[in-house]
Amino acid sequence: MAINENRFVADLHKLREFGASGVGKGVIRPAYSEADIAARTWLANRMADAGLTPHFDPVGNLFGLADGPSLLMGSHSDSQPEGGWLDGALGVIAALEIARSSDQPVSVVSFQDEEGRFGVTTGSAIWSGGLPLDQADELTDHTGIPFATARGAMGDLTEGFVDPTRFTGFIEMHIEQGPTLDTQKEQIGVVTDIVGIRDMVVQFEGQQNHAGTTPMHLRRDAFQALSAFNTRLNDRFRNVVTPQTVWTIGHVDLHPNASSIVPGRVRFSVQWRDGDADRLARMEEIIRVTAAEIAAEMGMGLSYGPMLGLEPVAMDPSLRAALEHGAEQVASGKWRRMPSGALHDATNVSRLMPVAMLFVPSINGISHDFAEDTAESDLIAGLHVLDHAVQRLQPKP
Repeated sequence: MAINENRFVADLHKLREFGASGVGKGVIRPAYSEADIAARTWLANRMADAGLTPHFDPVGNLFGLADGPSLLMGSHSDSQPEGGWLDGALGVIAALEIARSSDQPVSVVSFQDEEGRFGVTTGSAIWSGGLPLDQADELTDHTGIPFATARGAMGDLTEGFVDPTRFTGFIEMHIEQGPTLDTQKEQIGVVTDIVGIRDMVVQFEGQQNHAGTTPMHLRRDAFQALSAFNTRLNDRFRNVVTPQTVWTIGHVDLHPNASSIVPGRVRFSVQWRDGDADRLARMEEIIRVTAAEIAAEMGMGLSYGPMLGLEPVAMDPSLRAALEHGAEQVASGKWRRMPSGALHDATNVSRLMPVAMLFVPSINGISHDFAEDTAESDLIAGLHVLDHAVQRLQPKP
């Protein structure tokens, strides 16, 4: 059976309706939200319609299982708090269309909490054995809700974990979430490797006090500690990082966060990414040394949350070659090999089986925003690349 482009695009738009933001094509579909669970229920029904067996595991990862050994394809369907309509969703719907049309057995997955409400690619990390379930259950989101409580919202939909040995490999299609393909007017990116990531919370504890009567030289201002830490960190990273290295302080909780009070405490996330594991470790050392120095100089207490992270991963040569063959067939002269600077479930799945990834362009390089979008022609081109790759991977008689 040939792939059905119209059905593929229609399913993408239908999935977008779950948690639609009302702003452009944006969605608000965080893990375990009402919209997320409704979307997963709809996806389960679409999988059943395609002849697959829907299966929710204990943390809400949704599998559409083909009979017998199969290639696994998919991504995730949860979103950032303010997310785009294609991030993750594209890979799931593309996999579903390939499963419906391929002669080769293809199973489909939508992993849960890829966007990190509770950590880093939580659902696939648990399934792959990288994060024990009892440890995951103790994780909390930014509002203090435990993972164990959140996953309870799945109710009686869940069953046991799927045995990964039934799958021969994993392919994940995704938007690039960066500007390279768009600015170079290229249509396809075949991923060579995925960078590693580290993520932890740092807390400075100073002294809350009156903003009008506390002299500046006597203040133990937690925000000033954060400001000094950020400035010093940027300077110290200068001789360690490469142009591809990135780091971000993305979530800040300042207490008590009031105009007339010297803040006494600040908790903030520090996340850094690079393709070299040794560099990631060196950056961690710099972060910890710098935080300790700032705490000592400014009279701050210092504590850390758990270190979360994943190692850099190279894509499987055979799966990657099949994608490259498909890219040449569909977009000759308009594709490239490229690393992924964003983290994906494929990193976790690589613990269990060979993995590969395919990118299509993000318009203006925008993602994790309501403005995220990709030209329909590029979405369809990516689908055809997958189709060619799966046909090439089909066992020879």
